[in-house]
Amino acid sequence: MKYKLIALDVDGTLLNDDHQLSEENMQAIAEVTRLGGRIVLCTGRSPQNSIPFMQEMGLSGYVLGHNGAATVRVENREVLHQYGLDARGLDPYIEYCRERGMHFDINTAFDMYVDNVENLSKEANHMYENFQVVPASLPAWEDFREPIVKFTVFSKPDILDEAEREWGTWTQQYNILRSGEFFIDFMNPEASKGNALKNLAADLGVPREEVLSIGNYFNDISMLTYAGLGVAMENSPVEVKAAADVITGTNNEHGVRDALVKYCLS
Repeated sequence: MKYKLIALDVDGTLLNDDHQLSEENMQAIAEVTRLGGRIVLCTGRSPQNSIPFMQEMGLSGYVLGHNGAATVRVENREVLHQYGLDARGLDPYIEYCRERGMHFDINTAFDMYVDNVENLSKEANHMYENFQVVPASLPAWEDFREPIVKFTVFSKPDILDEAEREWGTWTQQYNILRSGEFFIDFMNPEASKGNALKNLAADLGVPREEVLSIGNYFNDISMLTYAGLGVAMENSPVEVKAAADVITGTNNEHGVRDALVKYCLS
């Protein structure tokens, strides 16, 4: 099998629109693993709510969470590497969000914090239920004991579009990525899925040309361009498809299965 390390995005790629893992994708992943391939999840999610998918697939290994800001070993949840960010530099972005009623959360490798957990909107509660996350209320910066790895803003797409334009005029000290239609993520400038995948491949002794990645959104571009073969989902924006080497089917039609069968199992 040519590709020894296979990195899969989760939402919009591995999972369908109902956040379910299909039997077709699971069977293809099991066969790739049987033949010696290593499957890793490379996701904007926390390791906390992505490791369960590895366990559902019967896999050990690694999760590259928070868009590559935290690399975690599945078996013991050890944080192998993380890119912390400057928390106090987030203050003007937090003020911008509060003034406009835009929801945000603050993430360490495993924990998530929101402005006031008692006053979450119906939309935010629904979102966290879908992603199987239970946030806590935000403490003061000086009370954090773990590095902050990601700041996420959740709002309607047109409101996020306006915020992106405004923040683009500010002095940049973060990697700011649109990680979904309703999400903007802030990370350390060095944090990306591509960098995390590159570092893991080096640690495992897997050359770049033996790495395959599959993704569907703007936060996946760095890993699609790093991999020896970058595969975009059919449900990807046109810019993501342009960054990939090949296109597979949609996340609702087992596009991951199709790509694994074509490029790993044929």
